Amino acid sequence: MTDFFKDIAPLAYDPNSTGLDFRHYNPDEVILGKRMEDHLRFAVAYWHSFAWPGGDPFGGQTFDRPWFGDTMDLARLKADVAFDMFDLLNVPYFCWHDADIRPEGDSFAESLRNFEEIIDYFGTKMAGSKTQLLWGTANMFSHRRFMAGAATNPDPEIFAWSAATVKACMDATHNLGGQNYVLWGGREGYETLLNTDLKRERQQAGRFLQMAVEYKHKIGFKGAILVEPKPQEPSKHQYDFDVATVYGFLKEFGLEGEVQMNIEQGHAILAGHSFEHELALAASLGIFGSIDMNRNDYQSGWDTDQFPNNVPEVALAYYEVLKAGGFTTGGTNFDAKLRRQSLDPVDLIAAHAGAMDVCARGFKAAAAMLEDGTLEAMRAERYAGWDSADAQAMLESDLGSIAQRVLDDGINPQPQSGRQEILENVVNRFV
Repeated sequence: MTDFFKDIAPLAYDPNSTGLDFRHYNPDEVILGKRMEDHLRFAVAYWHSFAWPGGDPFGGQTFDRPWFGDTMDLARLKADVAFDMFDLLNVPYFCWHDADIRPEGDSFAESLRNFEEIIDYFGTKMAGSKTQLLWGTANMFSHRRFMAGAATNPDPEIFAWSAATVKACMDATHNLGGQNYVLWGGREGYETLLNTDLKRERQQAGRFLQMAVEYKHKIGFKGAILVEPKPQEPSKHQYDFDVATVYGFLKEFGLEGEVQMNIEQGHAILAGHSFEHELALAASLGIFGSIDMNRNDYQSGWDTDQFPNNVPEVALAYYEVLKAGGFTTGGTNFDAKLRRQSLDPVDLIAAHAGAMDVCARGFKAAAAMLEDGTLEAMRAERYAGWDSADAQAMLESDLGSIAQRVLDDGINPQPQSGRQEILENVVNRFV
């Protein structure tokens, strides 16, 4: 063990704790017939926790980490510290981008050698740890080569570079036993229509995703391919704006049976939706997969990637997760980072511990709401009229026949209350 987290003991469940220990997250507590750890499937994001230097659009690095630097020795030290933290938190999973874990080389071949060496090192670390890989992904947005996109780039050589990068990351995810592979199009969009061919770029993006799915089957990867939607930021427009937009894209390229969604709370808000809306829509379309749990600062108007701390919001999100049947290959990844002024090692532990407790509280509330059944009973009552044979037959009829029935039967419907405040009061009993 390194000394970065010296004097910090492994966290335990203690409902009376006034320190770092969990007050609400008990991994062995059985809820709805399953251990809480197996429901929530927590994962640590390697990029925010170990690669992010603490900068923002108006200021540079604030964190001073002993592993910051572009050498393989420091990359291995970073992995050592990461697995120390995984063990302290007792988390079952972690996630990475290729650029998070290896130094950039002077060529693709050198970067690939660095990457493969660290992947081998991860394999050694994972062999001695409970923590395994939830998903891997490729960073195709930070380097200047991706300033005009990756799959959608006007330069075919950057498309080729990106394809080679995804192949390497899919190979690594498969070799480490990862349960999913994620694609996020951070710069797959445009800054101005004046230099953009929308049709060409969509065709390139669609073919790229088809290639990823084809390669999944070629190598026998059994995990899910996940697409993570996000609107704007950093591009003016992004092709993966929200769940509905991505579903239309998947249908266009024949991928709706092959690709699922990794849905982030902060991205849902930026798209003008709630987190629970995006989750419910993905479930209704049969493409729900996994979540990135975080929050935005609602006064800032951009993606601040803060750790979750709003139990009612989290409860509504997990209610939709449970209604969707819960996670299979997916989980709860903390795509969240410390504030720039939270400099100390203990801040990193406290942030994750607090977030895990918030998620546990929200999840238990969601499970209690589902078991109580009031919300679902009221929803069923609202749509009960559609259960009749006449109502179902109407959907197979035509406008003329329906209009005649309205005249013949003297149909004169009266509006019914949607009972929103009553439903909100029901939720508030649990959160």
